Amino acid sequence: MKDFFQSTKFKILAAVFVVLCAFMLRATMSGGLTPLTSQLLSVVTTPLQSAASGVSESVGGLYRHLFQAGEIEEENAQLEEKVRTLTQQVADLERYRRENEQLREYLEIKEEHSDFSFASASVIGRDTAERFYSFTIDAGSEAGIEKFDPVITSDGLVGLVSEVGKNYAKVLTILDTTIEVGAYDIRTRDIGTTSGDITLARNGQLRLNMLPKDCTVSQGDLIYTTGYGGLYPKDLAIGEVTEIHTDSSGMSMYAVIDPLSDIETVKDVLVITSFEGQGEQVFE
Repeated sequence: MKDFFQSTKFKILAAVFVVLCAFMLRATMSGGLTPLTSQLLSVVTTPLQSAASGVSESVGGLYRHLFQAGEIEEENAQLEEKVRTLTQQVADLERYRRENEQLREYLEIKEEHSDFSFASASVIGRDTAERFYSFTIDAGSEAGIEKFDPVITSDGLVGLVSEVGKNYAKVLTILDTTIEVGAYDIRTRDIGTTSGDITLARNGQLRLNMLPKDCTVSQGDLIYTTGYGGLYPKDLAIGEVTEIHTDSSGMSMYAVIDPLSDIETVKDVLVITSFEGQGEQVFE
């Protein structure tokens, strides 16, 4: 501390202080500050005023920020609640749309097949590795569904229930090699049996086998169920003929069929829980 009072810096500060005191004393005696005095005082006081102003603005800005942050947080909470409400409304509207669409399909099919009883269902699971596009639906025994019940859409036959739980069921599609369906060409009345084929299933197709050698089935013909065996109702649409070939035995013909239902991507189905002739070994 003693070194500071003896240093050059202290001497300069002391000199400045003395000069300022002299100017202030003169200003007091003369009744005002000279321009030079005012300028010197301004040099000293301006930085202090700027600093004080900056602190005041910072405090004010911080207060405004905190106050506005509370308002913004409240607005965000209100917006999030509105988004949740709108999202739920959209989900409800989509559910109603699907239910109305299913009801429309139900009524259309009911008009054509008054003896049918249905259970509507949605696809809730698929095995992506399953080559025949089998799937699981969200309805089971509680909805009256039983094993071997036919599964359809408004376009046509999809498959057959292979397993039933309380609130789910598994469906094998008509592309599966284990599923056979008695079928006929609605134009020519030629009769055969549809079955899955591993190679054709890759393209979403199946075969109509055991057609007579002299059949007149041709591309574009529509294939329907015969109802034989009582496992499927009569006159359900199956698909459209795309190709005709001679069987490897040379004794019969077979056709390649494109299903009318979109087997690979179907989302909503109807399960036929009962129909006239169910379980009977009859073909008319």
